Amino acid sequence: MYWDKKMETLKTADLKEIQLKRLKKTLKQVQNVGFYQKKLADAGINPSSIKTLDDITKIPFTKKQDLRDGYPFGFFAVPMKQIVRIHTTSGTTGKPTVVGYTRNDLDAWSDLIARNMTMVGITADDIFQNMVNYGMFTGGLGFHYGAEKIGMTVIPSATGNTKRQLEMMHDFGVTTIHCTPSYAMHLSEVAEENHVSLGSLKTGLFGAEPWSESTRKMLENRLGITAYDSYGLSELFGPGVAFECQERDGLHIWHDCYLVEIIDPQTGEHVADGEHGELVVTPLVKEAMPLLRYRTGDVTMLMEDGCLCRRGKKIARITGRSDDMLVIRGINVFPSQIEHVLLKIPEVGNQFMVYIDKINHLDEMTVEVEINREYFSGELADLANLQRKVVKELRDALELRTTVKLVEPGSLPRFEGKAKRVIDRREKE
Repeated sequence: MYWDKKMETLKTADLKEIQLKRLKKTLKQVQNVGFYQKKLADAGINPSSIKTLDDITKIPFTKKQDLRDGYPFGFFAVPMKQIVRIHTTSGTTGKPTVVGYTRNDLDAWSDLIARNMTMVGITADDIFQNMVNYGMFTGGLGFHYGAEKIGMTVIPSATGNTKRQLEMMHDFGVTTIHCTPSYAMHLSEVAEENHVSLGSLKTGLFGAEPWSESTRKMLENRLGITAYDSYGLSELFGPGVAFECQERDGLHIWHDCYLVEIIDPQTGEHVADGEHGELVVTPLVKEAMPLLRYRTGDVTMLMEDGCLCRRGKKIARITGRSDDMLVIRGINVFPSQIEHVLLKIPEVGNQFMVYIDKINHLDEMTVEVEINREYFSGELADLANLQRKVVKELRDALELRTTVKLVEPGSLPRFEGKAKRVIDRREKE
């Protein structure tokens, strides 16, 4: 299952040679960007001073705020006449991050998507429904062009109108879908409520937000699919940076196109393989908007490969974001941890919201979770017992006291894009 077998199975020495060659080329390319001219000059670095891959630690980090400060085109390394497409990031406050692409960038990006999809057994015989935003968000067009490059039949259904989405999936014999895991969960709910058969469906590709193994199992059971995790950022092209293979034990990152580090987010120092930290990526093949040591904010770890299908170390599934991490009374909490606990309790549903408040100078976390429809008509005493059960499970997992509110099925918001399950109200109080 290879799209580009030569590049995907390079021996270690050959891979490092290509990485170093491409890193040096990227260092020359960033000289066209005012931010990097100053940044590298201040650090006493010129391209000739980077002689090995280990020398990358001499280069200063690039942060999200740097890109926002460069709005709109401050990080473009080619003339505007060579920019054939622009995307911006979604879900941020203040100015968005603007990302530009040359024709070569778009070709390289779609090629990476083709690698990912081919790796999990998707072929030109598949019918692909792409249920993500086709606007400034990179997920829609990224997967669209990668799927077309493979030769798949592509249905660009985008987001919204869930019943119509299900109708197309059924009538067109869709075999593969791509959306956020949150929306896939909503799809499964609506399909069950409306008795829609999705017998042709085989594969689900999910990304754009952290999701747990519990969610994977639930989606697979409800939709009758094999579910794969996808990882990417707009700043690094978009989706396609890393993807699970059929082993589904960590994500293969395309090391010929991305140089990867894991750092302690507080100190900036490298952490050992197998230790969680912040993912730092230097893209090696970007023309329009090359970046150096970009701090993604995503928390993961490098794994010893242990997988014979591809070369290079994998990254573990993203557990959350270092900058979105919740700190509640000194305890670090990720929404994915809460989700994992709730999905193990059959009496509650998969929809939840988290509210963080400061009450009497203390942080308090409230979790609203829907009761499963089949348990909703239970006695009040049973509901009280269920509430205590959820409180205990969360306390055991998080080592944190929480307030739990059980709410009616269907009463919490559904998300077609990235799920926003946490509302932190402390700054507003």
